[in-house]
Formats: sequence, C-alpha cells, structure tokens
Amino acid sequence: MKWYFFLILTFTILSSYAQEKLTIFFDFDQYTLNDSATTQLQTWIANNPNIEVSKVYGFCDWKGTNTYNDSLSLHRVQTVVDFLKSKQIKVNENYEIRGFGEDFEQSKVQAENRKVLIVYDKIKIEKPKTNAYFDEDTPLTEQFKKATVGTTIRLKNINFYNMTPRILPKSKPVLYDLLCALQDNPKLKIEIQGHICCQKQFDINELSALRARAIYNYLIGQKISRKRLSYKGFGTSKPLHPIPEQSSQEEEENRRVEILILEN
Repeated sequence: MKWYFFLILTFTILSSYAQEKLTIFFDFDQYTLNDSATTQLQTWIANNPNIEVSKVYGFCDWKGTNTYNDSLSLHRVQTVVDFLKSKQIKVNENYEIRGFGEDFEQSKVQAENRKVLIVYDKIKIEKPKTNAYFDEDTPLTEQFKKATVGTTIRLKNINFYNMTPRILPKSKPVLYDLLCALQDNPKLKIEIQGHICCQKQFDINELSALRARAIYNYLIGQKISRKRLSYKGFGTSKPLHPIPEQSSQEEEENRRVEILILEN
C-alpha cells in the first residue's frame, strides 16, 4: 500500500516539474504551526509576493494507526491553506489537497516525515507598454501626436504631496504639456490612470484614483471637455516591479500616472 501511494506521489510531483515547492515541518503529533514553521512561511511570503499555490500535500511519521495519520496529515494541510489565505496568498480555485498519512517512502529521520509540501507557480507580472513607441527624450506633445489607440504614455515627473492627491507645483510643466496635447488634437480622448507603490493591499484609501482625478479636474478647469476624459485608479494591481519594491527607484516607477489613448 505504501509503495502504491509513493508511486502516485512521485508521478504527481514529476508532472509538475516546472513548479516550485516549499516544505514545512511540524512537531510530533501536532497540526498547528510551530514558531519555526511560521517564520519560514512569513519569510517565504515576503520574498515571493506574486505566487499561486496549486497543490498542498500532508504527511506523517509511521507512529499511530493509518486512519489517525491520514486525518492528521489532512489537518496539517488545512492549517497551511488557512494560513496562506489569511496572508492573501493566491490559491488556485481548483487547488489539490491530499493527505498521504504515513503511506509514502519514509525518511529514517522521523522529524523529516512530519511535513506539508506546498507546490506553487511564480506569477509573471506583465509590464504595461509604457512609452512603447518613443524614447524618453521624445517631447510629450510629439508622443501624443504619434500615439495610436491603445498606446499607454507615462507622464514623467508628475509628483504629489506625500499620501495626498495634491499635485506639487514642480509638476506644472508636465500638466501644461498634457493640456497642449489635448488642445492641439481635438479628436484625442484619454483615460488618466493612477498607480501607487509599496502597499500589499489594494489602495485602501483610493489614493491612485484620487490622484488621477486631480489631473482630470485640472484639465476640466482648463476647458477640456469632460467627454474627452475619464480616469481610473489601479492601486498596486499593475506594478512595474514586484511589491515590496527593492529600491527607491522601483518605488518611484511603480508610483506613476499614465495616459491611455482611447481615440486619436
């Protein structure tokens, strides 16, 4: 029986060779996370914020009856799944859980058999096509003239007071360039898109939307028709760099305003 289940486990893991794995160990006869396992999970989550869990397998040592160990291994699985969900880790809606109990090839070191195996994929974040057809030295008004529908243009040097939607005075030249682009091309319709950095949760204070709206209000105040404008906040849902960022430069690049061309 043990050999049969070991073959199933081996085949399942080999079939997911492209996926990555993490093993968490438990104390004897326990299914709650000990301090070491909790720290290991927290460190793993901090270093891998963009992942999707697809399988969670539980195991036990040989002590106890088969029935008891099957139940204990499933309890360990559920403990790990609950912890991952509490930390907002994405778990595939069709994720697989399985308790192998003691029915697998056991290590001679019993502590190594009391474990849960997490199988996961790293989610690739596709970077938006920012200034896809222009180099950084191309004037903003020229970018808008040449942009086609669906192009996203980043507004460089748009800055706000910390944690507010108030635009800093030094951003006025960029706002004026955006205004000129709209005045020079009456057919141009845009969506102003706000993005923020650093927060793992999705824009609790809706700051990205408020900042996009601030630019929208500026253009309305300069007599640009509302019919040509819309705005949207994306929070941290479309970062250019994984969160948490690794440098102030990555934070700055995630904290941005972009213009999506709707009509031109």
